[in-house]
Amino acid sequence: MQILLFGANGQVGHELARSLPALGTLVALDRSQADLEDPASIAAAISRHRPDIVINAAAYTAVDRAESEPEKARQINALAPAAMAVEMARLGGLLIHYSTDYVFDGMKAGPYLETDPTNPVSVYGATKLEGEKLVGASGCRHLIFRTSWVYADRGHNFLKTILRLARERESLTIVADQTGVPTSAALLARVTAEALVRCSGPESARPESGIYHLCPAGLTSWHAYARLIVTEAIAAGAPLRATVESVLPIPSSAYPTPARRPANSQLDTSKLRRSLGYPLAPWEDDVRVALRSILSSSPFEEPASR
Repeated sequence: MQILLFGANGQVGHELARSLPALGTLVALDRSQADLEDPASIAAAISRHRPDIVINAAAYTAVDRAESEPEKARQINALAPAAMAVEMARLGGLLIHYSTDYVFDGMKAGPYLETDPTNPVSVYGATKLEGEKLVGASGCRHLIFRTSWVYADRGHNFLKTILRLARERESLTIVADQTGVPTSAALLARVTAEALVRCSGPESARPESGIYHLCPAGLTSWHAYARLIVTEAIAAGAPLRATVESVLPIPSSAYPTPARRPANSQLDTSKLRRSLGYPLAPWEDDVRVALRSILSSSPFEEPASR
């Protein structure tokens, strides 16, 4: 199995680069090796390596900056995966691509199904939705995993930001009226590997082309998520200035951002669980694993005195 990975240095790409070599021959490309703003560069890379499978873990994820850089976001989030899909349709291969809960407006009362109407409220969400549609229209075999609130023990993400702020400040104010499910890059890599195993197996066991919602079990808010991070970090002995009680809830209106966020980002994962038979544990489990990794690899120093 020849696998070509785009976005090797990102949070998800890093985890995939660690897990996929066990499944076949992996070529992992970072942004210096493939220009995602140049479809010709993407096509050339795929033509050169002639993979059986392309995995696109690259994306423009600066949600607020995308409001002022819509064309750049569109090139990376929509036109780049479209170029990959066209090439994989030509080669008869499989494309795995990752999308986002931001394709929805967040107004639904319960979890979103793959078949629910989309209505992005940000440039980021609109460009990711366009990418989904272009991949689907290409005719290539594809799996699109929509996920939410991605984090890892590396890179820039909410988990690491809260740890840093809790060391620097005695109190934190965190949005409490947006709900969703934190998803680890490690989980995305594990499920992707399982999908590849099934795609290379008997025809009857292969998942159908299409969109699948992928996130852990449960539901939380940014505020409750932050409280869990602080709770677990304190229990692990991290010297924080902030306490659990000083992580305070605020409404979204008190924290305006250039891009709107969906108030409800919960994704229904029934389709994925039926198709892959993969158990999805509570979201808290992987958060604790990532925290242990962060705290063990980068021990906290005592906070500087004021």
